Amino acid sequence: FIGLIYLYINDQIDPALFYALIIGAVIAVVGLIDDIVELSPKLRMIVFALVGFAGLYIIGGLDTITFGLFDISNPIITSIIAMLLILWYINLTNFIDGIDSYLAMKFIFLSVAGLIFFGGAHFAVLGVSVLGFLYWNWHKAKIFMGDVGSTLLGYTIAIITIYYANIEASNLWIWVTLYGVFWFDATVTLVRRLLNGEKPSVPHKKHAYQRLTQAGWSHSKVTLYALGLNLVIFAFVYFIPNVAISFTLSLVLLYAAYRFVEAKKKFE
Repeated sequence: FIGLIYLYINDQIDPALFYALIIGAVIAVVGLIDDIVELSPKLRMIVFALVGFAGLYIIGGLDTITFGLFDISNPIITSIIAMLLILWYINLTNFIDGIDSYLAMKFIFLSVAGLIFFGGAHFAVLGVSVLGFLYWNWHKAKIFMGDVGSTLLGYTIAIITIYYANIEASNLWIWVTLYGVFWFDATVTLVRRLLNGEKPSVPHKKHAYQRLTQAGWSHSKVTLYALGLNLVIFAFVYFIPNVAISFTLSLVLLYAAYRFVEAKKKFE
C-alpha cells in the first residue's frame, strides 16, 4: 500500500486502478481479524462482496467479455460475471495458501508476467512486496501469509484482471490463463468435493498441491514444479498470439498435470 501511494503521488498509476486496489486494505484488515479471532464466513463474504462491488464500480465495471465468435457486452451480465470472478479469486487464493512459498511464488510470477506483457510500476510494487515475504516463507517457513495476505492478493489479481480486460477484451483470457494453475486446481477440487457430498466450508487437504506433499514431495519441490507449469503457460501466452489457442493448450497441460498428481496420490 505504501508503494501504491508512492506511485499515485508521482502519477505513475491510473487513479481508478489505484483507488480500486487501495480499498483492498479493508479485506486485509478483515483477514487479519479473522486470523486472530475467526470471523463468521457469512460476515467475511459480505465484506468481500461490498469491497468487490466498490472496486468494480471504481474501474467502471467490466465492459465486454469476448468468446471469439461472440461477445457479451450487457453491463448487467458482465457485472455479475465480474463480481463472481472477484469473489471466487478471493476465496480460491485463500484455499490455495496451504504450503510454504507456494502462493508467494505464484504472485511473483504474475508480477513479472504483468511487467513483461503490460508494463506498469504497480506490478513491480506487487512483486517486490511479495518477494520480501517469500524470503521468510521459503520452506521451512518462519512466517505465514494467513487470510490477511491471501485474500488481499486474490482481490488484487481479480481487479488487475478486470482492469486490463477493459483496455483490451482479450486481456481477460490472458490473465485467466496465467492464473490457471490456481483456479484449475481449486475449481476441480471444489467440484469433486461437491460430487462427493462434502460441505465446501469443511477443511480438507485434497488440492493437488496438498496431495503431492502427502505423496512425499517437499513444499519447495511442489512450488518449483508449479513454477515450471507457470513458465510453460507463460510461453503459450507469449509466443501464441491467439488467446483461444494458448488458453486451450494451457487447459490440456493443466489436465495432464492433474492426472499426474492423481497417479501420485488419489483423490479420496
